[in-house]
Amino acid sequence: MSSQATSPKPVIRFASRGSSYYDVILALFCVVLIVSNIAATKGIEFGIGSFSIGSLQILPIVTDGGAFLFPLAYILGDVISEVYGFKAARRAVFTGFAMALLAAGTFWIVERAPGASFYENQAAFEAVAGPVGQIVLASVLGYVVGQLVNSYVLVAMKRRSAERSLVARLATSTGAGELVDTFLFCAIAASAIGITTMGTFWNYFLVGVIYKVLVEFAALPITVSVIAWLKRREPTY
Repeated sequence: MSSQATSPKPVIRFASRGSSYYDVILALFCVVLIVSNIAATKGIEFGIGSFSIGSLQILPIVTDGGAFLFPLAYILGDVISEVYGFKAARRAVFTGFAMALLAAGTFWIVERAPGASFYENQAAFEAVAGPVGQIVLASVLGYVVGQLVNSYVLVAMKRRSAERSLVARLATSTGAGELVDTFLFCAIAASAIGITTMGTFWNYFLVGVIYKVLVEFAALPITVSVIAWLKRREPTY
């Protein structure tokens, strides 16, 4: 018999996704995704042009309207992955994008349907709804890959540490997922919001990554509290 004491294997717990809590989170996840895709058709710039301070050139901050709500999708993805597991997170991602594709298809049909004689906003509607299809494509490639990376990293770390090190796995998975997601999304969506130069693209990409990660890090106390609340109330956890 070995003289070394064997430590007990950590217990890995996940709740069943067949619960009302999961349904509510999934519904919120889909709404956040669809609204973010529509809002992302507007490019946003903070700052008045570029200027220099000595040899340092200061550029305006470039982002899009989706930045205001989209970080919440990753927070919800973290909650689903931690409480319900990778398969539940994967189902949420695919369901969300099915709804996003449905929204994009609906906008495409409505945009091409003949307008009423009294309707005077066809050009405005096309300007807003027209790029949604391209935004959805960017989201499909970016968010599916990024969110699956996020969920995989989080669940893989949980299988090693069980209930310990929650903040570490939330932070690590978020950074990995957002980096992949933002690059793919920006590469496809940039032209839809009017970005045409590489300098502006890298501004758009770096601002997106830094902003989203900072928002999710700032929301970590809330994310941890929601996860703890769900774990206490899910009977199958």
